[in-house]
Amino acid sequence: MTLHEDDPRPASTPAQVDNASVGVGRRGFVRKAGFYAGATVLAPSLSGLLACGQPSWTNRQSRSVAGYGPLVEVGPEIALPAGFRYTVLSVEGQLMSDGALTPRAHDGMAVFPRTDRVIRLVRNHEDSNLPGRTPPLVSPDLAYDPLAGGGTTTLDVRIGSDGCPTLERDFVSLGGTFINCAGGPTPWGSWLSCEESAQGTPRGWTVPHGYIFEVRVDADAPEKAVPLRAMGRFAHEAIAVDSRTGFVYETEDFDRHRRSGFYRFQPETPGVLSEGGLLEMMAVKGRPQVDMRSNQRVGEWLDVEWLPIRDPDPVEADHEPSAVFFQGYTNGAARFSRLEGCWFDDDSVYFHDSTGGDAELGQVWRYVPESEALVLVFESPSVDVLNRPDNITVSPRGGILICEDNSGVTYMRGLTPDGEIFPFAQNVLNNREFAGACFSPDGQTLFVNIQGDLDLDDPGNLSYTLGIWGPWEEGVL
Repeated sequence: MTLHEDDPRPASTPAQVDNASVGVGRRGFVRKAGFYAGATVLAPSLSGLLACGQPSWTNRQSRSVAGYGPLVEVGPEIALPAGFRYTVLSVEGQLMSDGALTPRAHDGMAVFPRTDRVIRLVRNHEDSNLPGRTPPLVSPDLAYDPLAGGGTTTLDVRIGSDGCPTLERDFVSLGGTFINCAGGPTPWGSWLSCEESAQGTPRGWTVPHGYIFEVRVDADAPEKAVPLRAMGRFAHEAIAVDSRTGFVYETEDFDRHRRSGFYRFQPETPGVLSEGGLLEMMAVKGRPQVDMRSNQRVGEWLDVEWLPIRDPDPVEADHEPSAVFFQGYTNGAARFSRLEGCWFDDDSVYFHDSTGGDAELGQVWRYVPESEALVLVFESPSVDVLNRPDNITVSPRGGILICEDNSGVTYMRGLTPDGEIFPFAQNVLNNREFAGACFSPDGQTLFVNIQGDLDLDDPGNLSYTLGIWGPWEEGVL
């Protein structure tokens, strides 16, 4: 079933917010939904890392129709298809340009262009240590909470003519926040960093947590961390901005009870989130409190509406992390399982439910703002196809890339325009998840994090930021 068949969307309207500055995908990246099949095939290992300047190893005959062929261990961190290479740009504990050590728990990330050959990455750090256990990344006057060790770092990276990236500069750009999981880029040149916990003073913090923070991409030093309280206090995961309206869509990842909402924030002034706005939660018309976690049909379009959240910053979130969720759900909003990655493209918002579906292995949803319609694009039937999708991104060529997050072997998987899913990369280290995948604006280089340990009680696994390049033109990515 082709997505654009029976698609209720009216014709697109002219963009109201320029999205070119953040390299948003210029082509629709999901065209068909149907049977998604894929297999993981590993070729014999190759020793050593194929770093910049070394010849690539290729095997053109191994290319599959869906993807780029079998995966080969081209280095100690990752396995890739033949012809692809990578380099390690940043490692946890590495000395940065500002004299600080690279923080732990690399997570969500986005690319922003600086010059023709230099891009800027803004990267989250999902530090989950208890109050005061991790030193804050910034001085107390800039920290939101001086007891919190999470935040963001910024990396300036030069991309060679062949796609090989080189780190030029890195520094802390936000500090004093807690469990900075994902977030997303904005069309006006900023990164929205999301806290994935609503803990507060009863747990020992100096201030309440569970907010979104904005990081200016053009800032060359950390600035004061200011919570955007009107955007809600809950276990935030990711955001996506509708570049035509400036509306911000937010996912909630509260895995304890498998209850999450999908939210929309309408700012008073598009592009100026600090001025406040209206937070709403999605509901399905005619189906109050519908459970979207199971018994859903791929390809079935649903009419939706948005229910206002009376108090987006409730005091009771100190004790009830789902306080915002229950406001919407009580009035009839829809319940998802664990909403994670979120991306705006093709005049639509695509988002993942990591443990949604009858097999609890993941769903991919598509929401069309202009027609207020929602459709289930894909539901994973087995771990061999897709195992708990998390971050989502799209290449400038229009191909979708999905990062997995599970307790076993994790992959980045690509999705073809014909609806076939395939493994693009395997985490050889097996230290947590792939996260923060994002392409350079020209599509030559993919940046991604391999997340290490989140807290000090489980040491040993480090976090890495990698740059990957190769024969992208031979596939959909």
